[in-house]
Amino acid sequence: MTGLEVRELEAFLVLAEELHFGRAGERLYVSQSRVSQLLRALEQRVGARLIERTSRKVTLTPLGADFLAQLEPAYAALRATVDSVRATARGTEGVLRIGIQGSGSEYLTEAIELFRHRFPACVTEVVEIPLADPFGPVQRSEVDIAAVLLPMGESDLVLGQVFSEKPQMLAMHTGHPLAARTSLSPEDLAEFSLIGVRGPAPHYWRRAQSVDVTPGGRPVPAGPGVGTLREGIELVAAGQGAMLLCHPTAVFHDRPEVNYVPVTGLAHSRLGLVWHRNRETTRVRAFSRAVAAVS
Repeated sequence: MTGLEVRELEAFLVLAEELHFGRAGERLYVSQSRVSQLLRALEQRVGARLIERTSRKVTLTPLGADFLAQLEPAYAALRATVDSVRATARGTEGVLRIGIQGSGSEYLTEAIELFRHRFPACVTEVVEIPLADPFGPVQRSEVDIAAVLLPMGESDLVLGQVFSEKPQMLAMHTGHPLAARTSLSPEDLAEFSLIGVRGPAPHYWRRAQSVDVTPGGRPVPAGPGVGTLREGIELVAAGQGAMLLCHPTAVFHDRPEVNYVPVTGLAHSRLGLVWHRNRETTRVRAFSRAVAAVS
């Protein structure tokens, strides 16, 4: 069946319905002789006659009738698949605004490239989301979909693909006594003033990005609160505190005054895609599938 042409199958299906070469040609917008050519090519591939043609009538052979019964549902499924993909392609035309909190991750870069390859008619815009407002841009329709640090407990938002699960890193000034360590335990956090995040981020989310007491019950001093990631890094570089960061952000913000040390024993940081429950679009779903494909 190498080189099978869909046009040959279409010609057979129409001819089997019309049982008339002239009418079949009209429906296919080709000549009667072209219908005959397409049928002969198909019969050569099959290796047997599918249509009997006399001067008085056109009929299906027994093999042709069996072939028709099997071909019709398969062809209908193929058409449905093509129509579905075409509808998706049309639905992804336009602009997709992607919010990214922090520095994102390599998965997001790959997902954006994959999405652009799959849907070249869709323009993607990348918008930075403030550290202190992870969900607001989605809720205010400033972006269509966002990659944010978890957790996410907003009832009006949908949590989609979760990805980039990595150990948390502690950003600290290079002059700190523990800066040369290759790893830290949660108990070591009591030796630092931890920089927190100001509102409008929900309280549960801000608590998840910091620690106020170690598992052993030692209090962790609270450092200043910041509204942006840049503010936090600058405070660390100035020796005004330490800050828990996800791994991709730590890798991206390499500074000579700052050391990044993994903290073992803490829950890993995770990124998640979120979008508004009432504004889910074909573009949003397609981008979520792209992230799932690369993560």
